[in-house]
Amino acid sequence: MNTEQELRQTLSKRIMIIDGAMGTMIQKHKLTEEDYRGKRFANDEHPLKGNNDLLSLTQPDLIKDIHVQFLESGADIIETNTFNANEFSMADYHMEDLVGEINTAAVKLARQAVDEVMAKDSSKKRYVAGAIGPTNKTGSLSPDVNSPGYRAVSFDDLYRIYREQTLALIEAGVDILLVETVFDTLNCKAALYAINEIRDEEGIDIPVMVSGTITDNSGRTLSGQTAEAFWISISHANLLSVGLNCALGAEQMAPFIKEIHQVADVFVSCYPNAGLPNEFGEYDHSPEHMAGILEDWCKDGWINLVGGCCGTTPEHISKIAEVAAKYEPRKRIEVQ
Repeated sequence: MNTEQELRQTLSKRIMIIDGAMGTMIQKHKLTEEDYRGKRFANDEHPLKGNNDLLSLTQPDLIKDIHVQFLESGADIIETNTFNANEFSMADYHMEDLVGEINTAAVKLARQAVDEVMAKDSSKKRYVAGAIGPTNKTGSLSPDVNSPGYRAVSFDDLYRIYREQTLALIEAGVDILLVETVFDTLNCKAALYAINEIRDEEGIDIPVMVSGTITDNSGRTLSGQTAEAFWISISHANLLSVGLNCALGAEQMAPFIKEIHQVADVFVSCYPNAGLPNEFGEYDHSPEHMAGILEDWCKDGWINLVGGCCGTTPEHISKIAEVAAKYEPRKRIEVQ
């Protein structure tokens, strides 16, 4: 049985748990510029603080420990520390040439964490998902309000950088590919085109998950699609799951995840923020409060995978796992 078959079997039996916020956990350590640089980049001429993906090279023990904490809290799937590990995002730090190395290192750390936890508790299998973020560019929208027809990036360029990251993640040994926090479906389509091309070339069946983000209570992505339209746009891509993450807290996200539940014929995932950010940029929903909201979704049969995004900690994931274990997973619908 391959990984895709294993996951489909498990998702049909129980609600699986995705990990929480890597960025939130990193912020708790209050790292300095010197921490980000480590010994290797001590003399780099550009500021590096904030480049969380670089920490897989300069602070590997810290990143692995965060993975272990989420696994020990009940996560079935952990995401690699590669949200921005692509050429466009790394260009902010003048580190485009490190994309392959960063992705490889991040997968290695996640795998080490899984192996370490599995050695202590083999009661269930844990999986490494290669996190593929949206990049800092958008294929559908102009960044210049005075020139609406202008595009800062082409589809071909998006395809190229997604292909580079995907190859690095696959070669390093991820179990799953997760295209996440999709705010522009055209970007997502470029990622899926690259992924499916590689799957065909290599003859592999690596499972692919997609998670979009609804930017406000209008219920639309940044590029203007409703949750249903987003699903329809990517439904051709041979996906394991589709869902939503980030941007909104669980209360605000509820109607939109229900919308996806009603139309998607694949498994449904959701990992919201711990509420909306307050005036200090922090997230106020306690583990108990957030788990209480998500319990209603589990009870109503909306989801197959659940976890947390910004502001969520191992404590959040532990409480979410507790409530999810009490309910049957969502039953996949059949397309008419």
